[in-house]
Amino acid sequence: MRMRKPAQLGVIATLAAAALALSACGGSGGADGGDGKGKTLSVLVNVNGQYPEQQKQWQSDIAAKFKAQTGADLKFETFTSANDELTRIQTSVVSGQGPDVYSLGTTFTPTAYATKAFVTLSDDDWKKVGGKDRFNPAALGISGPDKDHLAGIPFVSRPFVMAYNKDLLSAAGIEKPATSWDELAAQAKKMTKGDVYGLATGYKDNFDPWKFIWAMSVQDGNPLIDGSTAKLDDPTVKKAYDTYFGWLTKDKIVNPASVGWSNANAVASFAAGKAGYLLMTTATSIPTLEKSSVANKFAYALMPTTAPGETAPKGDGANAASILSGDNLVVADYSKQKDLAFSYIKLITSKDEQLNYQKIFGDLPANAEALKSLTNPVLKPMAEAAAKSKATPFTGAWGDTQLALLNVTVQSIPDLSRGSVDESALDQRIKDAQAKSQASLDRASKG
Repeated sequence: MRMRKPAQLGVIATLAAAALALSACGGSGGADGGDGKGKTLSVLVNVNGQYPEQQKQWQSDIAAKFKAQTGADLKFETFTSANDELTRIQTSVVSGQGPDVYSLGTTFTPTAYATKAFVTLSDDDWKKVGGKDRFNPAALGISGPDKDHLAGIPFVSRPFVMAYNKDLLSAAGIEKPATSWDELAAQAKKMTKGDVYGLATGYKDNFDPWKFIWAMSVQDGNPLIDGSTAKLDDPTVKKAYDTYFGWLTKDKIVNPASVGWSNANAVASFAAGKAGYLLMTTATSIPTLEKSSVANKFAYALMPTTAPGETAPKGDGANAASILSGDNLVVADYSKQKDLAFSYIKLITSKDEQLNYQKIFGDLPANAEALKSLTNPVLKPMAEAAAKSKATPFTGAWGDTQLALLNVTVQSIPDLSRGSVDESALDQRIKDAQAKSQASLDRASKG
């Protein structure tokens, strides 16, 4: 299904004044954490396409625990794509009503923060969720513009890595996983034969395609946003798209069906032994792979950190093995149930609940004690990726920039389905993405 464009609700940064006024209309909330009988806390979360039934069960279980603790009910609302995620933030800011708690991807935290429609956490707020020292310090890296102004409470950490089939690499004479994008393509060609392909990825995933472009560009010395200047029209970005699309159109190292795949489809293909590498995946793939035909045949490694056409990372490119990734929890300033919101967050970020969540879904805990207790050696590359993660720019314009990058792939799907991407059309799509990103930056600076 083709993703719809974000609702045209204006630029997020310019909504700050309206958000402040509307939050006053919504009320700042009182001490509601004690007796929640008759109340309902609304929580917005992303639909888990890989584990939908498990997500429903987890929501039911956590709602029962929350009810037992507070007397209040939980209602979960959902979004299904990055476009939907941004739209929900914008809609709530404009209306001054909506979910009490938002579970957002870390890259959308700057966008939420820029609206001033979400709680900037006080020392007292941190105490209500168990204290700031409850959390892994690295997970706080994109919770706010600085350590004294934080809005995002870490829920889970999700550094990106790649999985590889040890048997397929060995059969192709490959001694160790690739560390550059060029080496990755070369290795993938050696493993592509019949219905087995060197790489598994999903070009139609609602979240991941832009991350490839970010990685290759940043590793090539281009931060994409440099202060108040967008750099999506830099040659490094075009080279990144050429590489990413080229796996399908030129190298022929991905299944042609991947044009219509989400990340869940790519995981399934790798789990069936049909790919040498599973790209841009996280610990969420572990529950699936450990129950699959490759259960004893797979391992994880860092994603390549050397840009296409290069022999070594540029600048601190080696520290761009992954975006600083995961989910943050933010509390709406208009919520009349802030204490209930903090009670919910305290519950789901406790050691026991974090370990339970990790067991079900694979995501790494943000709770420091829970994270430290994990001893599974398969998680070691994830820890390394977390240490070599780089934060995306903390600007209210990043949400628009991220979606502009993603939209280049969305608009290129018909071309990819035909087996080639028109160069002039790609140039125009990148030009449009640059214009949207720069316009958003300009509006954010005024806001």
